[in-house]
This record gives sequence, C-alpha cells and structure tokens, in this order.
Amino acid sequence: MRKGNWTAAVAAVAAVLLAASYAPAAELSDYTIKQLLEPCTEGDNDSRWGQVAEQECEQYIRGFSDAYLTTVAGGAEGVACLPPPGNRDTEIRWAFMKWANQNFDQRGRPAAEGLMATLRAAFGCK
Repeated sequence: MRKGNWTAAVAAVAAVLLAASYAPAAELSDYTIKQLLEPCTEGDNDSRWGQVAEQECEQYIRGFSDAYLTTVAGGAEGVACLPPPGNRDTEIRWAFMKWANQNFDQRGRPAAEGLMATLRAAFGCK
C-alpha cells in the first residue's frame, strides 16, 4: 500500500473516532471535503490515473467506514446502516460525490464531517 493510502486510512480512523464522540471540527484532520472529492471524481474522469485516484478515494472511505463499524460495534450509537460488504466502498463513494456536489458550499469542512453527513443522508437506518 502506498504511503499516502496508509496516511489517509489512519486519518480516517482518527477522524471517525473524533466525529463519533462529537468532537469539535477544530480537532479533526485538515483533509477537506474538496480534497477527497477530487480523487473520487477523477476516478471516473481520468483514463491515465483514474484507477489510482479511485483507489485513493475508496481507501479513505474504507478506513472511515471500518472505523465507523468498529465504533458502533463497540457500543456507540449508530447514525447510519452501511451497505453490505462487497460494493460498500463504491456505493459510499457515489453517495459522497452526490452529497458533496449538492452541498458544494461545505467543501472547506473536514472530509470526515462530509462522510458522516453522507452516511446520515444516504444510509440512515430505517
């Protein structure tokens, strides 16, 4: 795994744990919604580095969703019911891109907050 992927995964885990405890945004990583949206979008648009970009996006999402599931399994109250494994990363990626484009004014917020908002909006428990 590339160094950047590990960094993104570690940042995602830390961000989820902070977000799950309702920590103020000032304590989250400075990796923004805009920065995550770029590789998520380029994964579909760029034939040269698209596959690498898609992997970068989905690795961050996988780290985030794994940390979320671990936190909920540890007894924290869940705010979302994630899709089943298999295509989970892709489904969350598409939902995130939709949410980020619909909430374009939020691009400067931490990526972890954007993903949490995406999970609530797209995968809320019924």
